[in-house]
Amino acid sequence: MKSFDPKQLDGKTAHAYLLGAVGPRPIAFASTIDDNGNPNLSPFSYFNVFSSNPPILIFSPARRVRNNTTKDTLHNAQSTREVVINVVNYNLVQQASLASTEYDTGVNEFVKAGLTPIPSETVKPFRVKESPVQFECTVNDIVELGDGGGAGNLIICEVQRIHIDEKVMDANGMIDQRKIDLVARMGGNWYCRAHGDALFEVEKPILNRGIGVDQIPKRIRQSVFLDGNDLGKLGNVERLPNDQELTEFSKKFRVQEILNNSTDGMEIREQLHQYAKELLDEGKVEKAWKALLCDKLNRV
Repeated sequence: MKSFDPKQLDGKTAHAYLLGAVGPRPIAFASTIDDNGNPNLSPFSYFNVFSSNPPILIFSPARRVRNNTTKDTLHNAQSTREVVINVVNYNLVQQASLASTEYDTGVNEFVKAGLTPIPSETVKPFRVKESPVQFECTVNDIVELGDGGGAGNLIICEVQRIHIDEKVMDANGMIDQRKIDLVARMGGNWYCRAHGDALFEVEKPILNRGIGVDQIPKRIRQSVFLDGNDLGKLGNVERLPNDQELTEFSKKFRVQEILNNSTDGMEIREQLHQYAKELLDEGKVEKAWKALLCDKLNRV
């Protein structure tokens, strides 16, 4: 593994390493307006949500690495203290990228990117009609992180109004992650799409206290058939199945087939571990635990 002191890297290389490793990064498609009423629209991947009460979004128009100049978005936010942050989904990504072109000050990126400006309700900057979610914000603070090329400027925005397209909502009135089809920035020219098989669920260990990987028996923890994600799932259960539950599970056809078709203890264990891996891939963690522990019944 190579190791670097970022202070010894040139700005371009440091920038590439950071953006290549830290991702995917959500995109703030920021709409601002200058003192003369000229709109500006530009995407920024230094962006995230940092609080829900109060609702705070932060994005950072960094100083340009090549010449240390600052961007119109920053100037407008400093002057008017207002911004609309529009999210970027797959249908919008090419136009959002086009809006990142460094047009001259005063050029309307809405027009250049072929996007539709619509009035906001609480702030002056326009919203992007094509964006599935739009946040009208006031600027609470701007934190300058440095004065050299690549230095960020954290624009701390408080959300004053949220607009959500009903097409991306589910039956409960919440945003459906499968419908919103968000995109995010990676390094270089790369993006990623939160869609289809790229989406998966991980049960959060908030309401329960998992036993932890350290409590998994060594013979299971060191199994060649299980990876770190598998161990994480196994460690997120609150208790292990008891002997009665194991006895009942061992009557299942697949387990009986494994237990009865071999007299070699290690072979039985390996087959049980492979079966548990299948169950884990299907999200059946409780059954996977039972399969893994059925070797106790044969004293393997």
